Amino acid sequence: MKNLPYSHQHISSRDIKNVVNVLKSDWLTQGPRILEFEKKLASYCGAKYAVVVSSGTAGLHLTYVIAGFKKRDEVITTPNTFVATSNMLMAAGARPVFCDIRPDTYNIDETKIEKLITPRTKAIVPVHFAGHPCEMSVIRAIARRHNLLVIEDACHALGARYKNSKVGSCKYSDMTVFSFHPVKSITTGEGGAVLTNDKKIYERLTLLRNHGIQKNENGKNIMTELGYNYRITDIQAILGISQLTKLDVFVAKRNQIARWYKSILKNSSDILLPVCLANNYSGWHIYVVRTRDPKNRDRLSSFLKKNGIGANFHYPAVYSHPYYQENGYRDVSLKNEEEYQSSCLTLPCYPDLTKKDMQKVCSLINRFFVAL
Repeated sequence: MKNLPYSHQHISSRDIKNVVNVLKSDWLTQGPRILEFEKKLASYCGAKYAVVVSSGTAGLHLTYVIAGFKKRDEVITTPNTFVATSNMLMAAGARPVFCDIRPDTYNIDETKIEKLITPRTKAIVPVHFAGHPCEMSVIRAIARRHNLLVIEDACHALGARYKNSKVGSCKYSDMTVFSFHPVKSITTGEGGAVLTNDKKIYERLTLLRNHGIQKNENGKNIMTELGYNYRITDIQAILGISQLTKLDVFVAKRNQIARWYKSILKNSSDILLPVCLANNYSGWHIYVVRTRDPKNRDRLSSFLKKNGIGANFHYPAVYSHPYYQENGYRDVSLKNEEEYQSSCLTLPCYPDLTKKDMQKVCSLINRFFVAL
């Protein structure tokens, strides 16, 4: 029986050939493929600038450093995300303030942001969970009223569109962060990027990515600011360039998978299906359902795994992790997030899946509930 992981990269023979060509070239890192990848990524998203980095986490960290967060500064974000979103806030010295999520898209609830703003609030960091764009026009309007930065964590959402703009255009934000981990829309192995329309931000990103070192008027390397080694290699960049040519196909296939799930499971009274709001186009990084009865979630997960289906969980609330519990978040409890984290289950979703694969997954789900 064919096992299905919850996600998997797609690497073609052309991807491999392109990587091998770079391996045979004079440049393995800090070479011409870096700038080429950045220009093509910025052009695809409709932004002026892109800076590729070693991971999405590195990208988040750089945006927070550039934002100038200091101790006691507050940043409003979502608890429904990978820990990197808020971990890097804490690394930069800021305090994450968690806003509850919407019960439909599981994104940050834009209607609950404004009441969390205090004199210490410096920014809003929405996360496009599962590739579904947040309500960015509303979030941007709130930020402008209160003179706040907006940094999009779009690590799930390369290839998605919000209204008439691609995620990454920075039409509604100051900076946008992507990830190129193997389970994302495209992969460079590990890797990420920060996009912006602000030239000064772009220049600082390129400086901080490379230890804070730049060349002076005499062509000598000088360090002018405390930076990091967040560089990406030409090997990774050429893989990203090659993958980028297939991005629209990858995302279209993910959307087809979501439609298959919906058509097969829509009549199940035991499962709650995910939602992408009208006028948006999701990247469908992951496909998350919820069991109507939370008691069935873990049992369904075990049943699927025993039958070769790689069910997963995305995510436990960030504030529920032991580290956060021990560092000031013990009393945090958000209604929608609590309901979500007790019942969410991630099903397989990646471009190489077939309709037959989807029918297998859904048949197992239906069989589980019939047997209850």
